[in-house]
Amino acid sequence: MIIVFGGTTEGRKAVKELEEAGKPYYYSTKGAGQQITLKNGIRLEGALDFPALLSFCRTHAIRLLVDAAHPFAEQLHRTVADVAERLRIPAIRFERIFPPHDDERIIWCKDYSEAVEQICVPTLLATTGVQSISKLKPLEAKGTKVYYRILERESSMKSACEQGIDTSVLYYYRRGEDEHNLLRQLHPDGILLKESGETGGFEEKVKAAEDLHIRIYAISRPRTPAVFHRVNGEHGLRRSVEQLLPDFYALHSGLTSGSYATAAAVGAAQSFLHRKGSGYILSDGIVEGVVPVILPNKETVYVPVSYGESSATAIKDSGDDPDVTNGIEITARVSILTDPEQGERVRIEGGEGIGRITLKGFDSPIGSAAINKVPREMIVHNILEQLQPEVPLSIIISVPKGEELARRTFNPRLGIVGGISIVGVSGVIKPFSEEGFVLSIRKCIDVAKATGCDRIVINSGAKSERYVKAYYPELPAQAFVEYGNFIGETIKLAAEAQIPHLTLGIMLGKAVKLAEGNLDTHSRKGIMSKDFIKRMIREAGCGQSVVDVVDTLTLARELWEKIPPEKTDDFCKVVISHCYRHCAPLLPHGHLIVLLIGENGEIHTA
Repeated sequence: MIIVFGGTTEGRKAVKELEEAGKPYYYSTKGAGQQITLKNGIRLEGALDFPALLSFCRTHAIRLLVDAAHPFAEQLHRTVADVAERLRIPAIRFERIFPPHDDERIIWCKDYSEAVEQICVPTLLATTGVQSISKLKPLEAKGTKVYYRILERESSMKSACEQGIDTSVLYYYRRGEDEHNLLRQLHPDGILLKESGETGGFEEKVKAAEDLHIRIYAISRPRTPAVFHRVNGEHGLRRSVEQLLPDFYALHSGLTSGSYATAAAVGAAQSFLHRKGSGYILSDGIVEGVVPVILPNKETVYVPVSYGESSATAIKDSGDDPDVTNGIEITARVSILTDPEQGERVRIEGGEGIGRITLKGFDSPIGSAAINKVPREMIVHNILEQLQPEVPLSIIISVPKGEELARRTFNPRLGIVGGISIVGVSGVIKPFSEEGFVLSIRKCIDVAKATGCDRIVINSGAKSERYVKAYYPELPAQAFVEYGNFIGETIKLAAEAQIPHLTLGIMLGKAVKLAEGNLDTHSRKGIMSKDFIKRMIREAGCGQSVVDVVDTLTLARELWEKIPPEKTDDFCKVVISHCYRHCAPLLPHGHLIVLLIGENGEIHTA
């Protein structure tokens, strides 16, 4: 079992990630204020001190603690760490994403005592919460008038009164309110913030104060105990749970080739800039050969690399996703860029095993290396953010076995020759990722459109594609796009791409599901409905003896043998009409044709 301490945005993210496992866990909050839906989670309310949490963990066989509480919940952090150490079970700290402390706009204070010493303005707005009122009282003796912004709830107002506050200096936080509003109303000389991170609206408050030329003071977040494994996003949380409690998820996640290329590039740049082996602090101390990778959502994951001379190599781990590139070596080599264009600080090129683009439809021009836009942005951002090189750098990404592997991918069809693509949008691979498959469909449609064809033919896979290619011999290979099970999503993508003519090729097993309205025909989303098949058989004018035989069916394709030959055409038209009825509205400005494909490749039309 896992217990999560939440009540925060990070708590919500943790719930979303843990729910995917379909297994029970506990979700603990101090009060009942947070509204959250738990399907597999069990809600706990009320503060847990050390003895109570120790007893709970022993009684309920807790094997992992996840602290996703507020950064300033110091007592809870200490309690979770102490219990983890006492019971020798792992603990994860789900941190927020915080700005660097080198921000010259901000005067940093390690605690409230230092803030009282540092603050020297006539008026101050404190947004640090109702519990900080008594800690800031000494400012009044220094002649500073302090306004307090607190939550508009009964417990907060009661606490403020108990601390002897004059209600005339109280203002209330309202969710979603523009941070400029209260500052414009009061126009204080200074504002005091807590380092609450991105989800705490820290940057928004800083920006509003800066816009209005108000001095900014901030209380640094307390440091959490060293016992924690630290993550700052949902992807890192899942990867840590998979590592620390391997049996919680049935399938494990991985990282994209873009993430591993980024790790290799950062490692190579470290080596080139003589920072190899500097190490990064993880939960168990300093780890050599591990580099941080900042993902597109700004969270950081850690990736092992092996160093060479001005180079580094990362081994791709796709988790349990059936990815042909799992286990490949991705290498980066770094040198000084001798011919930079104006303002260019990092140039990325493809080496051995990286494909070259030969068709339109990509976010890079024909002839360039097949390294997609997001991985390129990740590499540049990580190197500039982490290493801040003083010279422009050339980075060559290589995959030694890329050309051989590319034959087992979509690349030849997409017009990418000579190797694999470096891809990835989120930087993370969820096992058997629906998102990843749909993204590949989108790219195939983009390439198909770029060929200039006004018709795209979508099909479920190699067998059906063979038959529809014979039906449309004049179309290039790029015009045929596999939808797998994602019929509805594929048609929507075609509509977004403004494809004027779309043909849907479908075999009977998927067609009977689609005819009933299942736009995703995966078996976990819907099974063959014998009652609906009987209805279609009746619509086709077949007798009761044919209807009765449906109960004996195991697979839909057996219908080809059960429907009388003289009724086959009528039955096919009924199936096609139902499929068309559900699919056509998804392509409102295009023309849709549905082809029902027989077992031997015969094509049935409406």
